[in-house]
Parts: sequence; structure tokens; C-alpha cells
Amino acid sequence: MGLVCRVVEEAGIPTVCVSTGRDITTLVRPPRSYFVNAPMGNNFGAPGDRETQSRILRAVLDLAVEAREPGCIVDDPMRWPRPFFFNPAPPSPEARAKQLKK
Repeated sequence: MGLVCRVVEEAGIPTVCVSTGRDITTLVRPPRSYFVNAPMGNNFGAPGDRETQSRILRAVLDLAVEAREPGCIVDDPMRWPRPFFFNPAPPSPEARAKQLKK
């Protein structure tokens, strides 16, 4: 998604990537990103949790307007109520170096 954000930004449209994978977001480096520490597929919170979904949406829209530096990542303060685990393999040094050149 971060790569799509870059293309849309080149057309002059501000974007914010809402992410649940901070490590991947850091490598892809979208113009602006809002990180939610939640299981994949729950970028705006749990199903039916309208309060959290609305809060995250407002924060994302604010970020689209207020972000001043490219590549910024804002961390949402929410703590997911149930344990979840994701242990990705670390990126290879080659992949990291390639992404940092962009």
C-alpha cells in the first residue's frame, strides 16, 4: 500500500497509509503513515468499535493535513485488548539498504 501512496502523492494528492506492520512500513517508507498496533486487518480497531474507528479516522485525516516531514510515522496509543503475536523475519541487509536509498 505504501508504494501506491507514493504514486498518488506524485499526482499531488496527500495520502496516509494506515498500517499494522511497522517494520514493513519503515522499509517501504510511504509519505505519511499511521501505525496501529493491532492484528492485521484491524487497522481501524476491532469490528463494531465505532468509537475507536472514528478516533483513528480523525487522527489519520489530521495527519494528512498537518504532517510536515516526508516519511513520518505516527504511532496510535491504542493497546489491543487481547494478546496477539507476529514474529516477522528481520529484513536482509540488502533489502534494508535498497529501501533506504529511495
